[in-house]
Amino acid sequence: MSRIFSGIQPTGNLHLGNYLGAVRNWVRLQHDYESIYCVVDLHAITVWQEPAELRRAIREVTAILIAAGIDPKKNIVFNQSQNPDHAQLAWIFNCVARLGWLNRMTQFKEKAGKDRENASVGLYSYPNLMAADILAYKATHVPVGEDQKQHLELARDIAQKFNNDFGVPGFFPLTEPLILGEATRVMSLRDGAKKMSKSDPSDYSRINLTDDADAIAQKIRKAKTDPEPLPSEPAGLEARPEAKNLVVIYAALADTTVAAVLREVGGQQFSAFKQRLADLCVEKLGPIAGEMNRLIADTAYLDAVLRDGAGRARALSRPILDEVMDIVGFVRA
Repeated sequence: MSRIFSGIQPTGNLHLGNYLGAVRNWVRLQHDYESIYCVVDLHAITVWQEPAELRRAIREVTAILIAAGIDPKKNIVFNQSQNPDHAQLAWIFNCVARLGWLNRMTQFKEKAGKDRENASVGLYSYPNLMAADILAYKATHVPVGEDQKQHLELARDIAQKFNNDFGVPGFFPLTEPLILGEATRVMSLRDGAKKMSKSDPSDYSRINLTDDADAIAQKIRKAKTDPEPLPSEPAGLEARPEAKNLVVIYAALADTTVAAVLREVGGQQFSAFKQRLADLCVEKLGPIAGEMNRLIADTAYLDAVLRDGAGRARALSRPILDEVMDIVGFVRA
């Protein structure tokens, strides 16, 4: 069976975009792949994190994954810092990757902004750690959003260079991306040109997975649209980013296509469509929020899941890292 590795940052306040773009797909993939789901807390500290908030967020994200339907007994669920093989392999990859490769990473440029001299070294070398996350398990596939495709391409470059440099063709696989579903990129409810994000100052820009039914309905009602009725064909949405975003969200939650949605609702005003969308969001997300809140209260259970997952993860990665150490030429007792 093929093996997937999936990582999610413990940033807290996961939202509808995280669910539709990643978590829901992971739930489905667990039936067809050997699946490793990782809360990537080492990646999180590439920017400053309050320690108490980081611990809370690690547990919250773990709770969301389980509440959404990921089975921690069938799959491996753990937080990255509990398996030191990730960091050790990342250092080796720091010595394989080239500066020119990292200089082309657009996410670093976006996150560092104009004050790059004050960005952490970790933020700069983040893609090498991501490569180590994947290749520590020789994962064959990684579900990624469009914004992570460049990092996966770098992981493939690192794997190929390692294999070539040390004369071990095929040792590391050239991992393939899995980009799934209608809503791989969910946009802000206030601005259809911006990706839905927890960093947006307006809470009305996103539907949080912790929102109750009233909050969800209110945010959908207030979502930005335009005065025109819904079109009957997808082409009619191309110049209407806010309208397109709501239809894409509906299609993804309903497990259908944008074209099918428009065949049903084309010609309607947004007031009626928003009510349908709100009802659908509540139906799909409400049970997840309820189960997540129950799990968050049981920190002992969540910690046990992460501890067990970390042990099972290291049982897979340690033999691979031992081989890497031998290939590189290190002397080991």
